[in-house]
Amino acid sequence: MFNIEKENIDTKYLIVLLSIAYLFSVAVRMIWIAQFSGFDEFYWNNQLMINTNDGYIWATSALNELTQQFENNPRVVDMYHYGVVFFTYLAVKILPFSIDTIILYMPVFISSLIVIPMILIARIYNLTILGFFSALIGSIAWSYYNRTMAGYYDTDMFAVMTPMFILYFLISSIESKKLLYTFFASIVMAIYPFLYDSASAVLYAIGIMYMLYLVVFHRDEKFTYNSIILVSLSLFSIVWYLNIVLVYIVFLILTKKEIELKRLKIISLVSALSFLIFANVFGVIWAKIVSYGLRSEESSGLKFYQVAQTVREAGKIPFEVMANRISGSVLGVVVSLVGYILLVIKYRPFILALPLVGIGVFSLWGGLRFTVYAVPVSAMGAVYLFYVIASFSDKKLIRYFIVTSLTLLMLFPNIIHIVDYKVPTVFNKQEVKVLDKLKSISKPTDYTIAWWDYGYPIWYYSNTNTLIDGGKHKHDNFIVSKILTTTSQTQSVNLARLAIETYVKSDYKIVADTIFHNKQKNQIDPDTLLSELMLDDYTLPKKTRDIYLYLPNRMLNILPTVDIFSNLDLVTGKKNPRPFFYKTSRFKDTKEKILFGKGIELDKRTATLKVGKQSVRINQFIVTSYDKKGSLKVDRQVVDKNSNLSVIFMKNYNQFLIVDDRMLNSTYIKLFVLQEYDKKLFEAVILTPYSKVYKLKI
Repeated sequence: MFNIEKENIDTKYLIVLLSIAYLFSVAVRMIWIAQFSGFDEFYWNNQLMINTNDGYIWATSALNELTQQFENNPRVVDMYHYGVVFFTYLAVKILPFSIDTIILYMPVFISSLIVIPMILIARIYNLTILGFFSALIGSIAWSYYNRTMAGYYDTDMFAVMTPMFILYFLISSIESKKLLYTFFASIVMAIYPFLYDSASAVLYAIGIMYMLYLVVFHRDEKFTYNSIILVSLSLFSIVWYLNIVLVYIVFLILTKKEIELKRLKIISLVSALSFLIFANVFGVIWAKIVSYGLRSEESSGLKFYQVAQTVREAGKIPFEVMANRISGSVLGVVVSLVGYILLVIKYRPFILALPLVGIGVFSLWGGLRFTVYAVPVSAMGAVYLFYVIASFSDKKLIRYFIVTSLTLLMLFPNIIHIVDYKVPTVFNKQEVKVLDKLKSISKPTDYTIAWWDYGYPIWYYSNTNTLIDGGKHKHDNFIVSKILTTTSQTQSVNLARLAIETYVKSDYKIVADTIFHNKQKNQIDPDTLLSELMLDDYTLPKKTRDIYLYLPNRMLNILPTVDIFSNLDLVTGKKNPRPFFYKTSRFKDTKEKILFGKGIELDKRTATLKVGKQSVRINQFIVTSYDKKGSLKVDRQVVDKNSNLSVIFMKNYNQFLIVDDRMLNSTYIKLFVLQEYDKKLFEAVILTPYSKVYKLKI
């Protein structure tokens, strides 16, 4: 179609190109390390901390494999079921580095391996340098970088890199007609769920596409049906290491025993149907689509609020955002799409990459996280288009100049993004100090009540357990939300004790589904229980462990979101009126007024708060400040007791809060902002401006 010159690249040159691309990917990821090096607040144990909350479940689990110190935590995972834990454990055992260093750098060195399959795929068609340029873009493009940067210690480092290896082996098998490549692909497919626990939908899509391709274009070849058998077996829903053994045994049989074509067709059909039925393929794929398309409460039973409604990366995104994430710009993604179409026309097996492209496009509905899958294929499509454009020149030097220049232009917005993307560590040093102190005064059997965002880091740094965390945050979000936002401190304490003791006694079942069920009436009855929990004489389960409330300053940023989860009628799903809450550190203090922004201002002479077109006198003006010893001082000026709005100036934070009475009297505001707590119910054990920890007395 186009006169694109083939390249005869020997093995030594190939290794040089692979090394350059790999080192480029690693070096770019070191930009974040350089930006945050030297800032003491981001260090713990003499090492930069990681920048993703989810990383701490793997770090905790790996540390447990090494020390067994988290054996009382029911949520830590086994290293033989999660590859990231296994390889972390292995790295700590083999390398002379601490676990904190390994979890910081592991994403850098693992994710950069994606350059290998990208270059090797292009090499199949004697376009090694095309693969090299593609690898430069694909290894550091916006979305892939965001989820594999230094410190982003999560299974995402395997999520896209592994399918690209699968794609390489599958395309190689088609072009060479060698079952050995199908065998390698099948082994990687069997291992993929071990490396990335959400791999099933991606695997199924690629596997089905491969089988359909073979049947459509190579239906009369034994190779086709041998390959379908191997791939089908690799996708069976059995533990990964047994799957590898099964695939290996069948591969030996297929290569050593001659089976007639008709029988092979029957065996392959049975294998494929067995995979489709027993792996519940379409159910799994549909469940993924529904889970990321669901944006409302439960459809039956109690109407709990859905986490997907508040998670940004699980929401719909504009086309421009998708384009930026995949290719760095709108023009870039258009170039990539056109190039991919041309690539498929010229080299038909590239259609096997369509599921990855499709998942990237699904991000328009499913959310940001899906854009990453399309990145490497889009990079290859873009560079292929550059080659097509360059092919119109007869001079080799000009062709490479065109491809190099256009590749640099494609790289530019992605590099700019990386330089500007200064994501901080999950916690700062002062916050970790609080958790480290909590570790010294608590026991491994104790529980810490906190919002799910902080669950995994709490495990790692305090060695206490949590009710909700980054992977367990559904119905029990209601429980924790109510504990943190109720205006009754008695209800907060009683609910916390009831929830934790029930959780442990029930062998770690969902608490909300247990305590809100009235056994006598055999019906769901949440309101009665919540009312009873406000009573001082409510009969609680026997105390078996200590429970702590963890209240970080950073939670002020998400307090309205936390409140949403319990601010509704569980029976009907009807949302209650939202409390008024406004936080700002961007204000202008004049002689007569304080201008808070967004049409909100306070007349200091009359103590009148203007919100939009409405004006109302405030209830109180409260100033909080810390003295040199770290003790909190609260100054109140009561203005109008009949008013529902109060203004709080947190002096040391240089920020204002404007809240209504319900939010003012919530557990979080009372205990963190004002340190006003019932001493019969709570004991203040750690009080700092960064975070505060209270122990339940009952």
